[in-house]
Amino acid sequence: MHLDVVDLRQFYYRTRLGRIAQKAVRDAMLSLWPNASGQTVVGFGFAVPLLRPYLDQSRRVIGLMPQGQGVMPWPAGMSNVAALCEDARWPLSEGMADRLVMLHGLETSDDPAALLDEAARALGAGGRALFIVPNRGGLWARSDATPFGYGRPYSLSQLEAQLRHHGFVPERHRAALFAPPSHARFWLRSADMMERAGRWMSSHYAGGVIMVEASKQVFAPTKRGRAARMRNPLRILDGVPSPATGRVRRQKGASISQMQNR
Repeated sequence: MHLDVVDLRQFYYRTRLGRIAQKAVRDAMLSLWPNASGQTVVGFGFAVPLLRPYLDQSRRVIGLMPQGQGVMPWPAGMSNVAALCEDARWPLSEGMADRLVMLHGLETSDDPAALLDEAARALGAGGRALFIVPNRGGLWARSDATPFGYGRPYSLSQLEAQLRHHGFVPERHRAALFAPPSHARFWLRSADMMERAGRWMSSHYAGGVIMVEASKQVFAPTKRGRAARMRNPLRILDGVPSPATGRVRRQKGASISQMQNR
């Protein structure tokens, strides 16, 4: 079951812990995708806090929010790019997205299989998708104080296996949120230092969230091509007697006498 958009907005935009989490996850995303110039960037779930760096450089930014969550206008003070949709029915044409970011979407979906199939449909050939989920072994998945404490947490192997099953090829992974999910002043002050240390020490074990970058698996076409017609085929049987008639095959442009004199 998806979380309510009001609660998500309250956490990410009204609390200090939410702003710290937003920055940590966004920095990890930008380490993978520093540039999206001229591309269509799509976010699903509540991914809009991560998409702001792409507003100025990308061709188009679209924030899709699931029906069970609700939608809010985004970004503030600019033309709205957010839209409400169903998990398995996105208002996007096939292969439209060049970059796809999913945050608070997969782990809270009632039908993750249908959601991943729809994500694969919307992602274009050569595109990249980034799936961000709570780490099953992390502290953030064990606390109800943040949105990462709801839904189904994943281990890295579980997430990669599920992505492969739906036509994605995992390429790289990152971890984020190494500080504990606490509103205490001490942990909030040391969160940035712990984030830098955590990225240096581990890529997926200790973080509160797992981030897997995946590409879309594209199969080679199986339809046979059109047969090529040869203008001057090689006549290897010219001059060889036919078994049925005993007649000699006549070469093009050559007389019988010329054939007998060879």
